Amino acid sequence: MIRRIGMFALALLMVAVAWELYKLIGPEDGGSIAGAQILPRTRDSSMPHVWDMLARFGDPERRGSERANWRVVLAASWFSLRLAFVGFAIGTAFGIALAVVMARFKLVERGLMPYLVMSQTVPLIALAPLVATWGGKVQIGEWVWPRWMSAAVLGAFLAFFPVAVGCLRGFAAAPPASVELMRSYAASWWSTFRRLRFPNAVPQMVPALKLAATGSVIGVVVAEISTGLRGGIGRLIVDYAQQSTGDPTKLFTAIFGAAALGLVMAAIVSVFEALMMRNRPPAGTA
Repeated sequence: MIRRIGMFALALLMVAVAWELYKLIGPEDGGSIAGAQILPRTRDSSMPHVWDMLARFGDPERRGSERANWRVVLAASWFSLRLAFVGFAIGTAFGIALAVVMARFKLVERGLMPYLVMSQTVPLIALAPLVATWGGKVQIGEWVWPRWMSAAVLGAFLAFFPVAVGCLRGFAAAPPASVELMRSYAASWWSTFRRLRFPNAVPQMVPALKLAATGSVIGVVVAEISTGLRGGIGRLIVDYAQQSTGDPTKLFTAIFGAAALGLVMAAIVSVFEALMMRNRPPAGTA
């Protein structure tokens, strides 16, 4: 764990050094090839210094305000984190259920998989307003679809696909000899799945869950931007982008908050990985 934290800190340091190095030697107005802007501008209005961006967290959000900017970013990140977690939970449950059905019925896998792949080609920014519009018409008794649920659903939309594919591959990776042994004992399909296929799929499920966790963050942020949902980091990025001409470092504080969301969600999956893998023998051992 300490080694992972150290490597992560080293990676962040290398990114910061690369940023400052390019800012030092890069062209101020950027670079273009055949009229297309390829290299980013290095002027302070487009590419602030790392220390200026970090210092902006401690400054007031706006002139005359007593609220520090880090508090605003933290509150918005916490709002989006809860939506991303709900989307991740929904997407994970749906993805695992799909994988189980496809593993049980090969006909369903052959018929459904092309549509699952096709679903991931739908532009999320175009789908978000539709989900918000459809959700706004849902009412079951006294329960009315809340606006934040649309963002969570978009997070689940990006989360379910890697979970479904990863779990399906994991279920199919059970050792054939072990499967035959279960059949020789007249074990049912469900018993074989519960005792053999699912435990065997955990190592392949974890990377899929990490992709789903970060995907849920992307879905929520895009949904907040597309639907105008206030309170989250996505809307804060839009608000700060409108002020970036006079205060470019402010926009980067919101971007850092969105990046932190993905790291937190990945860390949650890492905790799950540690719990599920603690009693498993190392790979390659009998």
